[in-house]
Amino acid sequence: MSSNSAGPLVDVVIDNYNYGRFLPFAIDSALAQTHERINVIVVDDGSTDDSHRVLGRYEDRVTVVLKENGGHASAFNAGMERCEGDVVIFLDADDILRPEAAARAAAAFAADDRVVKVQARMNVVDGAGRPTGAVKPPPHVPMPNGDVHEDELAFPFDLPWVPTSANAFRIDAVRRLLPIPEDAFRMCAERYLVHLIALLGPVVSLDEVGASYRVHGSNSYESAEPRLDLGRIRFTIRVEQTISAGLLRLAGELGLSRPDRILSLADLANRMISLRLEPAEHPVATDGRVSLVVDACRAAARRSNVAMAMKPMFIAWFAAMALAPRGLARQLALTFLFPERRAALNRLLGRFQRNR
Repeated sequence: MSSNSAGPLVDVVIDNYNYGRFLPFAIDSALAQTHERINVIVVDDGSTDDSHRVLGRYEDRVTVVLKENGGHASAFNAGMERCEGDVVIFLDADDILRPEAAARAAAAFAADDRVVKVQARMNVVDGAGRPTGAVKPPPHVPMPNGDVHEDELAFPFDLPWVPTSANAFRIDAVRRLLPIPEDAFRMCAERYLVHLIALLGPVVSLDEVGASYRVHGSNSYESAEPRLDLGRIRFTIRVEQTISAGLLRLAGELGLSRPDRILSLADLANRMISLRLEPAEHPVATDGRVSLVVDACRAAARRSNVAMAMKPMFIAWFAAMALAPRGLARQLALTFLFPERRAALNRLLGRFQRNR
């Protein structure tokens, strides 16, 4: 990694599509970083609102890339073409970086040349930027550290990775994975990087909050209220199938030991919910209730980041989902998907989490 006394150069790539009302807060937060070596790139993905007018106020301080609309991965790929630094932070235009985010990430990268990703927690804010009290991941969930490639290949979607804006990546490692598939990742492009990059080197998780995740009612993926969105669940299933294929392919290229199939309880839970609540639209033709319960037993056995006592709880949920009438299955789905609906249970579950 090239550096000087001020540390590595950090590129902040802001991806924007019709978030002109939030864009100044994102840009200002990137420009306000305490780290001395910052380069800010804003990729506008074909906005039709007032984003271009907003960008005009910053054109002497940031690099602006204007392109036709192509989605999240397309914006990431375009931003990476303009990066010149050692580290990149992708910042969604409706999110906000904490002033110390880049400095903390840069210090972690500078301390260990092997590290490929640094992540921090995120606090959730509303459309006006007011904290809601929620944190991603929830405080009771420990985040992974070190070499986690075996866990990534065993149960990737059960690992507590964070959304776009609280991640920093070593640029050389990102370039190893480009281009991000644009058709598959019109949303959630960071998931491709977050998962695959963990095969290339150690990761560092910082317990401090590094960014604010804004939930404002018109997010591309997150809903302002906890509601069961089966369309989003089906999208997530397809995304995770693409990531699973990418993980197995990259593991083969790297000569890593890999399983025949990737089994994650989170993915299997989404598939069980989709199958039970909207079977006609379920995207995995080979799924059945019994086969999903069997796979859940296998996935629970793989989970090395939870205590043994927690595994029967997972299996019991899958068995209940398989057998319950649809109304009860819906309530079980809500309890699984939204931690805020089970605050008392979270305290118990936190005791069964293991630091990695």
